[in-house]
Amino acid sequence: MSETCTAKRSVATLDNRSLDLRRRIVRVLGAAGRGHVGASFSLVEILRVLFDDVMRCDSRDPKWPERDRLILSKGHGCAALYVLLAEKGFFPAEELGKFCKLDGILGGHPDRKVPGVECATGSLGHGLPIAVGMAVNARYEESDRRVFVVLGDGECNEGSVWEAAMSAGKHKLGNLVAMVDYNKQQSYGSTHEVLELEPFGDKWRSCGFHAVEVDGHDVAALRDVLCRPTLGAGKPLAILCHTVKGKGVSFVENNPAWHHKSKIKDEDVKRLLDALGDV
Repeated sequence: MSETCTAKRSVATLDNRSLDLRRRIVRVLGAAGRGHVGASFSLVEILRVLFDDVMRCDSRDPKWPERDRLILSKGHGCAALYVLLAEKGFFPAEELGKFCKLDGILGGHPDRKVPGVECATGSLGHGLPIAVGMAVNARYEESDRRVFVVLGDGECNEGSVWEAAMSAGKHKLGNLVAMVDYNKQQSYGSTHEVLELEPFGDKWRSCGFHAVEVDGHDVAALRDVLCRPTLGAGKPLAILCHTVKGKGVSFVENNPAWHHKSKIKDEDVKRLLDALGDV
């Protein structure tokens, strides 16, 4: 796999686990009758690999000092995060049915009251700066814990992202991993139309990052990049994950109408689940 660019377009086929996670997301959003469908679907494999194969954490002790940190900076994709946190035992699965309801803990953006959530996010541009601070703190404490932050590509329009990136490069934060959900779609248009990011990898490299590009729906490729012991050593690592917004359902993929739904009806849920092969 080339480290410069292997996946300008996602070509990975979704396996049963990825499809099942998407079905669970649909049920979470359906219970609330609202939420971000496309942004949650494009995140699934990124978060799946982090939780299944990479991060050091303990759901029985969410505040364990030596845990790896994860910040979902693009907080509007939180349904994907909640499904995985529940699966790993951070909170009872019953909470998923209370998404965005007054008697539940799961809001439309992550909050620290949710076990496993490190900081409140969703006001875009703040996740990477917070992650830089956490990575500096880990170095100060001489800890080998790592800090992972997942950003949206539209979020990378924010100047605070690049100020933080320059700071991370300056301090050679080899314990920091920035993963960009590069689905090339924003709420009202394509990333290319709104504010072009290319040459995206070179921007990260110019800030002192080791930058690689990967198909963000290819579980094996993501696992390979994240589990290389020497990759990014002495430098922060940026992984540009080429994804498809709404991946897994043809009528949702790259469709701005599915960025956010304020009313998700029962028939929408059925249509989504049918497309995902619900049995």
